[in-house]
Amino acid sequence: MELNRYGHYEDHTSLDAFAQSLVHKERLESSEPSCVSMKSDWSMDHPHNFSGHNGPRFSSVQKHSPKSSEPSCVSMKSDWSMDHPHNFSGHTGPRFRHDPQHEPLKLFRSNLRKKFECLCEGTATQGNPTLLNEIYTELYITESESGEINNEHEVRQIETQSRRAATEETPIKCSDIFRPLPGQDKAIRTVLTKGVAGIGKTVSVQKFILDWAEGKENQDVQLIFPLPFREINLMKDKTLSLLDLMHIFFPETKEMKPFSGEYKVVFVFDGLDECRLSLDFQSSVRLCDVSESASVDVLLTNLIMGNLLPSALIWITSRPAASDLVPSECIHRVTEVRGFSDPQKEEYFRKRIKNQHLAKRIISHLKSSRSLFIMCHIPVFCWISATVLEKMMKKSWKGEIPKTLTQMYTHFLIIQTNIKHEKDYEKKVKDEDMILKLGKLSFQQLIKGNLIFYEEDLRECGIDETEASVYSGLCTQIFREELGLYQGKVFCFVHLSIQEHLAALYVLLSFLLDKRDVLNEKLSSKHPHEFTCHTISDLHQRAVDKALQSKNGHLDLFLRFLLGLSLESNQTLLKYLLTHIVNISFSEEKTVEYIKTRIRLNPSPEKSINLFHCLNELGDQSLVSEVQKYLRSGGLSRARLSSSQWSAVVFVLLTSEQLDKFDLSKYISRGQNQNHMKPDELLLKLLPVVEASRSAW
Repeated sequence: MELNRYGHYEDHTSLDAFAQSLVHKERLESSEPSCVSMKSDWSMDHPHNFSGHNGPRFSSVQKHSPKSSEPSCVSMKSDWSMDHPHNFSGHTGPRFRHDPQHEPLKLFRSNLRKKFECLCEGTATQGNPTLLNEIYTELYITESESGEINNEHEVRQIETQSRRAATEETPIKCSDIFRPLPGQDKAIRTVLTKGVAGIGKTVSVQKFILDWAEGKENQDVQLIFPLPFREINLMKDKTLSLLDLMHIFFPETKEMKPFSGEYKVVFVFDGLDECRLSLDFQSSVRLCDVSESASVDVLLTNLIMGNLLPSALIWITSRPAASDLVPSECIHRVTEVRGFSDPQKEEYFRKRIKNQHLAKRIISHLKSSRSLFIMCHIPVFCWISATVLEKMMKKSWKGEIPKTLTQMYTHFLIIQTNIKHEKDYEKKVKDEDMILKLGKLSFQQLIKGNLIFYEEDLRECGIDETEASVYSGLCTQIFREELGLYQGKVFCFVHLSIQEHLAALYVLLSFLLDKRDVLNEKLSSKHPHEFTCHTISDLHQRAVDKALQSKNGHLDLFLRFLLGLSLESNQTLLKYLLTHIVNISFSEEKTVEYIKTRIRLNPSPEKSINLFHCLNELGDQSLVSEVQKYLRSGGLSRARLSSSQWSAVVFVLLTSEQLDKFDLSKYISRGQNQNHMKPDELLLKLLPVVEASRSAW
């Protein structure tokens, strides 16, 4: 996608002029405070002055910055972050005592501290920010082999990770990301950190920068430059030098010489998966001079390869699917953010929910649903669950408490829409129009594989600039508008799973309202080719087939949501959003039988795992119950199982409480093998289980 609308690069010679060019539009905030960082809160720029003043982004350049409150380390698991801060008032070295660059350095550090000391879940209430140090829970980060790219849906990757017990792998604190582990003797210049959407990559980066800015960690580093790819995208068509780029993002650097060799420098490139630049590491264009101009993609590739500033440290974060965009020879360490362990999940809810009795009830409810508790491996899902369950349990909700993913996300959407109605500055926006347009955007961009969108993407869905601002203002915990350079706007949903839920809702509503099968429409809005669906079961069958055709499983969670939303109970829930919708009943048995047929015809149990999750959303446990009887009685090795039942065995084992050591011999008959399978064939059937366990024999 081309971003030609931003014109040519212009040098801002006046700091005041530049600051004014970056003034952000006041963002309409949610009425409820929240605590976990969403993707790229850097570009949201909440006011640094917590008295509520909304000034230009860099107004602190000309004003005395207020003293920050004493940092809280209550959420740390050890006191490693409690080291006494270094004194930066002239005692960091003789070079600074009479150095005219010392003041810009102090200002630079102060601005980063203000920018990163607060975070939000979805979005924080303006004037009532949450301090990162008060809510931060240490994430499990380990060193990882680069290996092959995992093409499974990220929820499947989370399910695999969550089944493993704590291993002997040495965890790496985010502050130690560039330090070799004990026994390692290697220099680490470039680090790639992988992790699924919402797992905590950005908040780890934020903690790294905040600890440095507060003088707690990595004090051998003088400058850290955080450069989110979603903002770099807005510079796609510019030609400029690395020095120019730094002056644009960090005006304080105009008063110093950041690349003179005096400073140890770290560049942080967050969100490689969101990059829309052509990163060509085979290009013959070689840059060695920070003042030499080139396209932004050439600047980045030369910086990562070490042609530019070979002494600089580089930290790149990415979702797994995009982690191979940088050649392995350019990477010196690969780490992986594993998310919350089971104890950390409980720790999060105890911190997030002030009423400890209520927190205990919420934890107990989530543990009662294995699929929900597994998803709590993702910090963002913990936030969604806390938002929904706290509100429902506080008010003694008379209806059913969510037990499936679809129910949880539908209640979350209802809560956020109700918050919109509570705002006294609400504009006249119909819920139906907003949900349909955001749903169309969700669906079209999901098919394309995009998580961030620009204004032209919105226009394709009939959302103009005014509507986009209204939607992001009224539903700040669902849809977000961020201002990048030159007031260029970036849009995204708070998390990929919210986009997938809205996409499924759009497909269902298109059928309920217009009998349209948008799954089979061409994405071109100019020449749509519409297909008619006669029943919801027809729609389900087409959706199942389309999801199975996906090479990377990117429609797996979408399919779960679509099937779950079709249930009459969930259609009734939707009336809280769209009052005129009439429930359309369908034969659940027909959809269930079709899914079972697809499981039977699918030779790979691993490919069928998501279909079992779909059956769970539809409330059908028949296949699972059959094999659970065999497993409980110990008679599995003597039973003659169908291919569907073997797939069910894999699903049951993979969703068990803990899969640490797997004894394959239990499934091999001591006498005549009634399954007519050799041990090698049995191993292939149970291979997903073997791969997910720490050890198998």
